[in-house]
Amino acid sequence: MLDTKVTELLNQQINKELYSAYLYLDFSNYYYDLGLDGFGNWYKVQAQEERDHAMLFVQYMLNNGEKIVLEAIDKPAVELTDAKAVLEEGLKHEQYVTSLIHGIYDAAYSVKDFRTMQFLDWFVKEQGEEETNADGLVKKFELFGGDPKSLYMLDSELGGRVYAAPSLAL
Repeated sequence: MLDTKVTELLNQQINKELYSAYLYLDFSNYYYDLGLDGFGNWYKVQAQEERDHAMLFVQYMLNNGEKIVLEAIDKPAVELTDAKAVLEEGLKHEQYVTSLIHGIYDAAYSVKDFRTMQFLDWFVKEQGEEETNADGLVKKFELFGGDPKSLYMLDSELGGRVYAAPSLAL
């Protein structure tokens, strides 16, 4: 059995990951509406990843005999005003998720829950990649977003992203 606080945080993280999927699906729809299908695809793939992150937390909880408590998923509260602002919100959200993962890790560390810490190691690394990718999108948009031909090329590049399920062995 896991520590009560760690279990509570893991359950909350399931909801946060599902919210992330919902948020990124909203971003995806926004970009599709703008005609930036590559950006829409990038965030649709991102939504799939976040859903699978939630499922990894679910499976970890089940593997440890813990009860899953699902909560309502809030409607995204981010106002989608322009293409660059959405990317910046994506970066801020990834930084927030990183802080959540670190909080769970800290709680597990404080009770010497090495199994949960080992499970979270993958997420710590993943969040580093997520922040790097989100920051890179913001920077690329700043460089190329003002030029229609460059924006077209960037959109085409993002349209090539395909979904790859996480390979975390539980």
